[in-house]
Amino acid sequence: MKECVGMLLAGGEGKRLGALTHHGAKPAVPFGGKYRIIDFTLSNCANSGIQTLGVLTQYSPLELNRHIGNGKQWDMGNKSGGVTVLSPYTGKTGGDWYSGTADAIYQNIHFVDQFNPEYVLVISGDHIYQMDYQKMLEQHKETEADATVSVIDVPIEEASRFGILSVSENHRIYEFEEKPEAPQSNLASMGIYIFTWKKLKSYLFEDAHNKQSSHDFGKDIIPAMLQDNHRMFAYHFNGYWKDVGTIQSYWEANMDLLHEKSGLTSNNKNWRIYTNDSNLPPQYISQHASVKNSLINSGCFVYGHINNSVLFRNVRIEQGSIVKQSIIHPKVSIGANCMLKRVIVMENTVIPEGTILQRSEDEEPLVINEEVLGEMLTPAGGDK
Repeated sequence: MKECVGMLLAGGEGKRLGALTHHGAKPAVPFGGKYRIIDFTLSNCANSGIQTLGVLTQYSPLELNRHIGNGKQWDMGNKSGGVTVLSPYTGKTGGDWYSGTADAIYQNIHFVDQFNPEYVLVISGDHIYQMDYQKMLEQHKETEADATVSVIDVPIEEASRFGILSVSENHRIYEFEEKPEAPQSNLASMGIYIFTWKKLKSYLFEDAHNKQSSHDFGKDIIPAMLQDNHRMFAYHFNGYWKDVGTIQSYWEANMDLLHEKSGLTSNNKNWRIYTNDSNLPPQYISQHASVKNSLINSGCFVYGHINNSVLFRNVRIEQGSIVKQSIIHPKVSIGANCMLKRVIVMENTVIPEGTILQRSEDEEPLVINEEVLGEMLTPAGGDK
C-alpha cells in the first residue's frame, strides 16, 4: 500500500507557445539552460518523497517519453512504484484520447488502484515552481479533507484567467468559479489537488457517465464535490509559481532564473532540480568575450558578448555578436557581428553573420527557427 500516489498531467499541446510546441508537448519544452519544463514538477515529487508517480502523456509524447525514461534521474527509477508513463491507450480497453483532466485520471483508475493509496496527488507538468507536496498532504490529513486545492494570490485584475476560490477563516472552501468575469477574490487555483482516493474515485465514475460534463477537475469535479458539501480546503502557497503557457510568460520565467529576488532558483542544494542531462565538456569563453548575469550551459563556445541571457548546451556565438535578454536553445550557431535582443532561438538554428533580430520592451519576444529565419531573410526579390 502507498499512502499517496502522484498523477502528473503532461499531455498539454501548448498552442499559445507557437513554434516551441510544434513538435512536442508543452512540458517537454527546454527551460533554464539545461532543463525541460516538466523537470520542475518531477523534481518536486522527488524532493517531496512521492515515490510512485504516473505521468499521463497525450500530445506528441515521444520526446517526453525519452526524457523521462524510468525516472532514474529523479531518484525514482529504482524505488517501489517509481515513474510510469501512461498514454491514453493504456487505460480502459479501447480507450479514447483524454477528453479532460478528470477523464485522464478516470482512464487510469486501474493504475492507482494497484497501489491501494489513501490519497492521490494530481499535478500538472507545465508550470514552473518549487513546492513541498508533503506539507500540503499534512494539512489535508490534519483537516480530514476530502479535497485540498493549492492556491496562490494573484493580482485581482488577472484573476479572471484562473479558477478562483472563496474561503472561510479556517481555509475551508465555500465557493469556486472557473475563470469568472467578475472575480470575488484573488485566490487562484494552481491546478494542484490532493484527494482522498475513495472519495475522488466515486466522483470520477459519476462524471464519466455524465454526457453534459467536460470531464475537467476545475469545471466539473471540484464544483460537484463543493455542491455536495464535502470537506474541501485551500492550501496557501507563498513561493514562486508561473504558468508558462505563453511566449511572454515562458521568456519571463527564464529571465527570472537570472535574478535571485524573483524567488526562482536552480541552485538550491536543499531542493535540487533534476534532469536527464548529458555529460558534456565545460563551456569555453574567449578572453575577448564578455558575460554578464547569464546562464551558460556546458559545451558552449562564446566569443561574443552575452547579457541577461540563457544559453543551452552546444551553443556557439562568434566574435562581435551581442546577445541580450535572449534564450538560446541547444546546438544553435550565431555568426559574427550579429545582434539579438529579446529573442528565443530554437534548437539547431544557424544565424548568419551580420543578422539583426530584436524586439522592443513592449513587444512579445521573437521566436526564431530555421523556417522562420528563412522567411525573414529572403524577401520577394530573392536576394538575402
